[in-house]
Amino acid sequence: MNLKTEQKFSWPWEQSYPENVSWHEHLPTGPLYEILEKSVLKYGTHPCVEFMGKEYTYNEIGHLVQKAAKGLQEIGVKKGTKVGIFLPNTPYSVIFYYATLRIGGIVVNFSPLYVQREIIPQINDSETEVLVTLDLKTLFDKVSDLRGSTHLKKIVVCSMGDILPFAKSLAFKALHFGDIAKFTPSDSLIPCRKIFDNDGKFTEVPVSDKDIAVLQYTGGTTGIPKGAMLTHSNLYANTVQCELWCGKLALGQERMLGILPLFHVFAMTAVMNVALKIGAEIILMPRFELKSLLKLIHQKRPTVFPAVPTIFTAINHSKSLDNYDLSSLKLCISGGAPLPVSVKRTFETKTGCSLVEGYGLSETSPIATANPFFGINKEGSIGIPVPGTIIEIRDPEYPDKVLPIGEKGEICVRGPQVMAGYWKREDETKLCLRNGLLYTGDIGYMDEEGYVFVVDRIKDVVICGGFNVYPRQVEEVILLHPSVQETTVIGVPDEYRGQTVKAFVIVKPGEKATADDIFSFLKDKLSPIEMPKHIEFRDELPKTMVGKHSKKELVAEEMAKYNKLKVEEAEKTPVSS
Repeated sequence: MNLKTEQKFSWPWEQSYPENVSWHEHLPTGPLYEILEKSVLKYGTHPCVEFMGKEYTYNEIGHLVQKAAKGLQEIGVKKGTKVGIFLPNTPYSVIFYYATLRIGGIVVNFSPLYVQREIIPQINDSETEVLVTLDLKTLFDKVSDLRGSTHLKKIVVCSMGDILPFAKSLAFKALHFGDIAKFTPSDSLIPCRKIFDNDGKFTEVPVSDKDIAVLQYTGGTTGIPKGAMLTHSNLYANTVQCELWCGKLALGQERMLGILPLFHVFAMTAVMNVALKIGAEIILMPRFELKSLLKLIHQKRPTVFPAVPTIFTAINHSKSLDNYDLSSLKLCISGGAPLPVSVKRTFETKTGCSLVEGYGLSETSPIATANPFFGINKEGSIGIPVPGTIIEIRDPEYPDKVLPIGEKGEICVRGPQVMAGYWKREDETKLCLRNGLLYTGDIGYMDEEGYVFVVDRIKDVVICGGFNVYPRQVEEVILLHPSVQETTVIGVPDEYRGQTVKAFVIVKPGEKATADDIFSFLKDKLSPIEMPKHIEFRDELPKTMVGKHSKKELVAEEMAKYNKLKVEEAEKTPVSS
């Protein structure tokens, strides 16, 4: 692609656009569920979802969505009812997401990694009334006793065995008998089979593209989780933006690899919604396991692969990579965390597939920028704005001042995918959303060709393998330990996850505690991704002039250690002639 330097453009990134994509492209909108319904009509007999060897066509998924929609209405779901989805990647995730939207409900995504102390405040804040989960003890036991004690009124319990091929279903029930939750059905504890036991003729509900479709919980700029209100229009627009950006996909023929968890905003749009929009088959994996992933790519031949840098790093380091054929991959996109240049280069060399980096937030549905698949792919850059999106770099000290090309400032986003605001958080909304412009809290700059580079984060959020970890939450749990007096948590470099969590702890006078003591205490109080990998004991911690913990000194110390280690490793590495 040659830059269109002879033309005059309103925005610097327009000169860098791929030949087959226009920044001015019309972005259709409507209720989000229409993308599935249109694809059911167009690709009815095509495969839609494949899970553990069991395949569902578009007709079958469409019919199950209709049945689930009526079943949800029969248990009281109305327009505006919040329906929580507390599931790993399964066909149920797709079915109940679209069934909820079809009858005007609002989806609230819950991470299945959450522990109960994280689930409860999100249920109450979002006013979730119905929660959909699996009959696995690891999930069911976390929520079964929350009816009545929280805003939650009803739980729909889906059978894991029912979505497996016949032979695998029998084996699962035999081998994992002790892992399956036993419960007595009631008006508030409803088996999934009962939800599906109807003719699918649900009552039509008027849904506007301006209605809220999803409450996507995020820490925003403060680290305190709150629900980003994503409308049908936001999500529809971002789905179309992603489809346009992919450019040369064959409608009705692609296979989308669904290893990213669908409760995560990146996968919700870039995997599920985009795949359904283009009539692709979603190959779902319930969790990431490297050998299983490589085997699946080798056997199932996916063509599109969205993932986080952690997964691409794991593939790069696989000792058995040469045993698997990954040549089916056409498009790979990395998001959720910064993509190290070395990871990109190694992956492309080993697989032959172009890997591009994108950028977004929960508040932008999430894609805001991306490197072109068919154009200039700048290493270290998060790319250029996707169609209809404006990126401005503004002065953090004077937020109304737009900075010139090359100057570092706060990355701000304007576009049809920008959220309506934070649920029940007017003050928080006003802080980051002004006249439709989202102040991201990230520091970066734009070059002369419109490519954006992130250089720092205003937020304290630690990004581990694409997942946000909020230090304040981890600190609050550590402080529950009876021997801990003070603690502060930061992110430190990690070769695998990009970042990992490190806690600095001061023990109370006269008390004793070891790292193992604290790890044991935290085991059932934090999810695995939030669990500190390192704990360091200190006699004192850096503080600001007003007595608040100051993290910047600790971050500087850790970066100095990391850089020194890298220099030492480089000095030990022999130089090839």
